[in-house]
Amino acid sequence: MTDLKPADALKRHWTDALPSAWKPYAQLSRLDRPIGWQLLLLPCLMGVAVARTGYGFYWEDARYALAFVLGAVAMRGAGCTYNDILDRDIDAQVERTRLRPLPSGAVSLKQARAWLLAQCLVGLVALFMLPPLAQLVALIAVPLVALYPLMKRITWWPQAWLGVVFSWGALVGGAASTYLSGAVPLEAIALYAGCICWTIGYDTIYALQDREDDALVGVRSTARLFADKWRTWTTVFYVAALALWTAAASVGGAGLIVAVALALIAALLIWPMLSSIDDARPETALAGFKRNAVIGGAVLLAFALEPVWRTLRPMLGV
Repeated sequence: MTDLKPADALKRHWTDALPSAWKPYAQLSRLDRPIGWQLLLLPCLMGVAVARTGYGFYWEDARYALAFVLGAVAMRGAGCTYNDILDRDIDAQVERTRLRPLPSGAVSLKQARAWLLAQCLVGLVALFMLPPLAQLVALIAVPLVALYPLMKRITWWPQAWLGVVFSWGALVGGAASTYLSGAVPLEAIALYAGCICWTIGYDTIYALQDREDDALVGVRSTARLFADKWRTWTTVFYVAALALWTAAASVGGAGLIVAVALALIAALLIWPMLSSIDDARPETALAGFKRNAVIGGAVLLAFALEPVWRTLRPMLGV
């Protein structure tokens, strides 16, 4: 059973070369689907970039970036493992997830819990690499993360709750970069709100794949809630994200340059992605969802332009 793959896993990935006994743990952590930790990481780095607007980057930001990468991979893996532990019975009834390690029997419940603990310990190492204020802000999110897998059972808006927890890195990144002030900067809060809207948008697209199975097992989602209006509502959330990101840049002092960059991102990346999705073809929803890593990377670059220029300007003698 250890070589079986869930239907939504990549057919070829470096994890295929792992020993058979290790593969189910890589699948529990979704290591063969890096899009998850990438989307968790991007708000963290955006938070640093927004907080450094007007000042430029510092050498310590490299340590923070390393901590965020380590933490994003470990905690995304821990979150997926925790989610699979809670959802093992539901996953067994859904075609896309029935071959995940727990419902397929590739790992036992006890083994999954041990793997969850191991990943949390790695996340703890990453936490200790951050300044005290960022550590405190990060820890506040823990109970919110723990409640997320339950949201699909009690609300039609689990994507909003995912936005709350998956975007939390924007606050942590802002806190890490301005910890001496003792407060999370206002621009990081606006960035966080924008990332919540972005997450609702891309996770609604992801949930389009499972609408029929979710209806059968009683799982709720915005994809089911929006029904045939999903494209309209998703567009609304992307527009809201762009507006809030522009506001964050404006508060930070780089409004014009970021506003122009975001307009280009909307025209060249977001609208083509939304237009490419056919909700009758789940593979187009998955492809559209994955393109959000590129969209998020472009947004990060937009926020980083001003602090990068301030960092390089003394070296260039300008």
